[in-house]
Amino acid sequence: MRLRIVLPKVNPEAVPVPSRCVYEGCGGRKFHLRQQVVKALRDTVYQQVQVPRYQCLRCKRTFRVYPEGTTKAQQTSQRVKGLAVMLYLLGLSYGAVSLALEALGVPLCKSRVYDAVQEVARRVPGLKREQVFGGVKTPALGGDLTSVKCKGEWLPLGITVDPLSGLALTIDALPGQDIETLKEWIEPIAQSVNAQILVTDDADAFKTVADEGGLQHQVCKAHVVRNTEDLIQRYQPLVAADADGSLAAIGVSREQAAADLQRLGELVKSRKREQAEELEGLHRRYLEAVPPREGEHQTIAYRLRLLFLDRWNLWHRLTRYRHWKGPKKETLDGTNNATERAIGWWIKERSRSMRGYKVSENAVGVSRLLAWCGNFLSSEDGANLAGLLQ
Repeated sequence: MRLRIVLPKVNPEAVPVPSRCVYEGCGGRKFHLRQQVVKALRDTVYQQVQVPRYQCLRCKRTFRVYPEGTTKAQQTSQRVKGLAVMLYLLGLSYGAVSLALEALGVPLCKSRVYDAVQEVARRVPGLKREQVFGGVKTPALGGDLTSVKCKGEWLPLGITVDPLSGLALTIDALPGQDIETLKEWIEPIAQSVNAQILVTDDADAFKTVADEGGLQHQVCKAHVVRNTEDLIQRYQPLVAADADGSLAAIGVSREQAAADLQRLGELVKSRKREQAEELEGLHRRYLEAVPPREGEHQTIAYRLRLLFLDRWNLWHRLTRYRHWKGPKKETLDGTNNATERAIGWWIKERSRSMRGYKVSENAVGVSRLLAWCGNFLSSEDGANLAGLLQ
């Protein structure tokens, strides 16, 4: 797993000077240093730090100001918490992280490791349908569905990306995978990023979502090529035999049908816009093939009729990338690879090493945290885990 993470630092000398009273409703700005308190610390470098205790001259109440990398919560430093989160994201279980930290001389029970991971996951900015990562604006939006095990059941997750940069934009748990659910999920994100075109796989539901949402649609060419080749391979022996006689019944020879299948395979690989007319001709050759009656199986001729019709109807979605350009001359490669990579890296790779999540919120939170970290791969500074823990 490729991640670039900035861990918190502990600096006992970096103690901020208070500028305002911490108590609500006071607003005091003048303070008196009452004493220096020794705080025991669980850290890889320091065993204790000096914590100044101030008194507000207005409300007379006291409060402590903690050095960089420490807080009032327990004795564990932010550096150790960050290290625990990083080890978990890299694939270790909560128990394994606890053992690793113990070997480093900073024991932390797996319950505290769990708390640290969930605390950071809740603080991930963006990556929600209502709050797209970084307020990104992009003319192209990639989307796909996947699922992870949660308490023994499959939890559907929807992920959107910017296919031009590869950034993960949102990860959401979905109540279902029907058209209405996908529409309610995609439309606010598309409006938020000002998308003009939606890039997805060949699922029919996404076609409806794009059309009803006023978006242009690019279907992943890799999916279509692979699916078409599988169908051609399945139909070739059926065409060669014409056991049901359906090809002969409409006046198409077995040799002609085999040649049509071969030509279809060539067309989906070349994917030129002007080839739509040729696909229409292939479809019309099988128009006389009749649909099956109730309880009957489809004939091979009727299957070819549907196959050529589907690819003909799909052609403008399949070849959209050939001529589409964004407002800044952006172009697409015709695949949904950016979304597939995001699913593999930020959702599947971590969930694969687990027996499943116990809480759906944790499945979403950890996936968002990984995606957030991954979005900083090209950044020299990396993902500022220290900022989330602050």
